[in-house]
Amino acid sequence: MEKIGIVAAEPCGGLPIASSDSISKAHIMNENNLCQIENFACVLCRRTDDYPEKYGEKKIYQDHNLTIHYYCLLMSSGIWQRGEEKDGVYGFLIEDIKKEVNRASKLKCCICKKNGASIGCVASKCKRSYHFPCGVQKQCIFQFTGNFESFCWDHRPVQNTPSSHCAVSSQCTICLEYVEHLPTYSILGSPCCKNAWFHRDCLQVQALSAGKFFFKCPLCNNSDKFQSEMLRMGIHIPEKDASWELEENAYQELLQHYQHCDVRRCRCKEGREYNEPNSKWEIKRCQYCGSRGTHLACSSIRTRRQNWECIECKSIIYNSGNFKRPKKRSLPNSENIGITNCLLEQPSPKFSRQSPRTQKKDLLRSPKILHQGSLTPNSCLDKPPCSRRLREINTLKRDVSNILRELGFQIKQKTRKLYINKDSIWNSAIKGFRRRNFNPSDTIEVQFCNGNGDADGSKHEFLSLLMGHLESSSLFEGSMSKNISLNSEALKDNLYYEAGRMIAISLVHGGPPPFLFSKTLFHCLISGPENVEPTLEDVEDSNTMQIITTIKSSKNLTHLRSAIRDYFEYLSHIGCLRLVTMLSDKDVLVKDILTYHVIKRVQAPLDSFQQGLRTLGVLETMQKYPEAFYSILCHKPERLTAKILSDLFTIHKLSEAQDTRAVGFWMNYLQNVESGESVVTLEDILAFATGCRCIPPVGFQPTPSIEFLNADYPVGTKSCNRLTLPITCTYKEFQENMDFAIRDALGL
Repeated sequence: MEKIGIVAAEPCGGLPIASSDSISKAHIMNENNLCQIENFACVLCRRTDDYPEKYGEKKIYQDHNLTIHYYCLLMSSGIWQRGEEKDGVYGFLIEDIKKEVNRASKLKCCICKKNGASIGCVASKCKRSYHFPCGVQKQCIFQFTGNFESFCWDHRPVQNTPSSHCAVSSQCTICLEYVEHLPTYSILGSPCCKNAWFHRDCLQVQALSAGKFFFKCPLCNNSDKFQSEMLRMGIHIPEKDASWELEENAYQELLQHYQHCDVRRCRCKEGREYNEPNSKWEIKRCQYCGSRGTHLACSSIRTRRQNWECIECKSIIYNSGNFKRPKKRSLPNSENIGITNCLLEQPSPKFSRQSPRTQKKDLLRSPKILHQGSLTPNSCLDKPPCSRRLREINTLKRDVSNILRELGFQIKQKTRKLYINKDSIWNSAIKGFRRRNFNPSDTIEVQFCNGNGDADGSKHEFLSLLMGHLESSSLFEGSMSKNISLNSEALKDNLYYEAGRMIAISLVHGGPPPFLFSKTLFHCLISGPENVEPTLEDVEDSNTMQIITTIKSSKNLTHLRSAIRDYFEYLSHIGCLRLVTMLSDKDVLVKDILTYHVIKRVQAPLDSFQQGLRTLGVLETMQKYPEAFYSILCHKPERLTAKILSDLFTIHKLSEAQDTRAVGFWMNYLQNVESGESVVTLEDILAFATGCRCIPPVGFQPTPSIEFLNADYPVGTKSCNRLTLPITCTYKEFQENMDFAIRDALGL
């Protein structure tokens, strides 16, 4: 097919002699070639104009000898987008374009009387055809939506406006020039604001600049109704981001932090603008306006976690009536102070969220407090600091159990049976929890379904195995304390949500906690990721650790800039690339990398995990009592001792002679296991009897018990936490039978 509207440039030849004449000739020929390219005519409208705002982008394909305006192609009546966006010209295939050019060459434009009229009016019985530029000149309307229909000047859509508005004039909200309130082709009214009128050209320029996501009524910011009407009236709204969003470093000045000490007397010898992070000379900005600052050493604050307000903001808050002075606390002057009164008058910071009535209830619930009764005068204050600290920790543990018991009141008597395969504990749990009729507040019953047949299971054993699987799963990373990892497949399958829900269910239903949270993960859940500063201990990836170590170990500014150049691609990818002007900037850079790697990178999994933890109100309760949950989520349980285990089990007595000897064997066995003289551990004994290797925060229900029977080997009934021990003649026989049965049952 003959190429239309193409002027081919003649190739330039000549010998490769670097003379001034040849260089000048080559320069002239290059300029001629450039002019010839710019003068290529559109194959549809036959015009060489290059006005992107008016005719769309002018695309030139020298390989196909093709030049075309985007709007001319888009509005042509006989072509459709059959390819992907990257194919041909925005999805229009080259062969289809050539067919459309061939079709249009047989149609004459009703305006300029030349061939190539590829656009026709869609009104029935109207046979007008025209070029796109001719249609614009004749005030035709082209709708850049739906089927991309075109209307001639006689059939174009019009706006309906009340006659009372026609005699009025007002300013165009965009260019501020006056326009008559008369709907014409050049003047358009807003569909949502009756007094808003605009020039068509002003609207088109704004639409091309703002794009689909930011183009809206300048008066009321209505988007849907305004865009729909403007598309109907022929305004092209491209599906792209706003031009000001695409401009490189458009908001660079907004990324600059205010760094100036504004207190009346600055104590820093280096000057008011000196800022050294993580030191007393770090500048803290006003938490309200952010446009005033102070060094930590120049103000009354002592840590970075404290907030600071400038004088202006403090005066505004004070005058608004929202300012509250802290209440003064008086020391108790009574010499007869019991433990209850002492705690109520001088509450521990750990109970700052509790009312006195709640504290009193918690204290009354504790059997140890009731047993001790009132202490001697000032006994609470006479204790050394370490003793008072131990007292706080013991109260904290009791408080955790009380909190979880209160959450357990949600559990209904209605039971829900879960069929669990021990060999596939995770998949079985997921399947059971995702059933439509599963309700986390129902009482859980477990039945293990293995290859050897079904067997009644223990809820404690199931939850213990589930938490153990979570601790080693790929959803978390870290050797000891763990953070959320980034697993795209798990995120797609919503497994982070399921993990959070499993932990919540285990805590409320009397199971063990996972013991896997790092400090950073715990504080992200409690205070929000934006208030957490990760540390190097949170980084598990060796490559990231190497980058951070290299930057942190830079001795001077030259080494720091060299490290940034070495890791330029990585820093640019994660959005941490910054201009460094002093060596102390490395601390800020390291902080940015840590924040991205530990928090921002896993924001989606963390959000999903938080949603799962909201099951049965667990996350809200954690945020209310953070100190209580910190002890069970971020620390391994205390090691079992023979005394703890002996106190845990209730012994059902037999005859005096049999009981004394059997109990003696049992106590000796616990002592030998604790001292390492047996092949099993105390945790193995507990798991053999209950299915749990640690004591859950709320304890066991029912209480673990021991029975003695004339049998050869012990039996652990995990469904009711009962341990049946054999009555033997010698301790050696008792120990051998216990070791064999426990190791065999646990698969050791």
